[in-house]
Amino acid sequence: MKSLSTVGLLLLSNSFMTLAWYGHLKFFGKGSAHAVTPLWVIILISWGIAFFEYCFMVPANRIGSSETGGPFSLIQLKVIQEVITVVVFVIFSKIVFENFHFSVNHLIGFILLVAAVYFIFKG
Repeated sequence: MKSLSTVGLLLLSNSFMTLAWYGHLKFFGKGSAHAVTPLWVIILISWGIAFFEYCFMVPANRIGSSETGGPFSLIQLKVIQEVITVVVFVIFSKIVFENFHFSVNHLIGFILLVAAVYFIFKG
């Protein structure tokens, strides 16, 4: 149960993180009605969104870490988080940005990340 809770919280966390980090490029970018919004306002909005990222990331790490009774080592937690970050980013980019193209090289890189998870968990 701790494993599923950890992964679920990491998925939520990374969804907010991706929105905070990249959402402004779509919603406040060139061609948007809000393109003239000052950078400091965009940063404050991103920080507000990132607050929710932390509300999910911190519990995910506390629940998942073997340091606090969870099933994952710190390295395993980090690798899981990185793979989730890439998955969420690709899905977000495909949905939000019409000019995002997923190439064979991206797929190969993703497969290598999954291989990294395998080797991290095997050791």
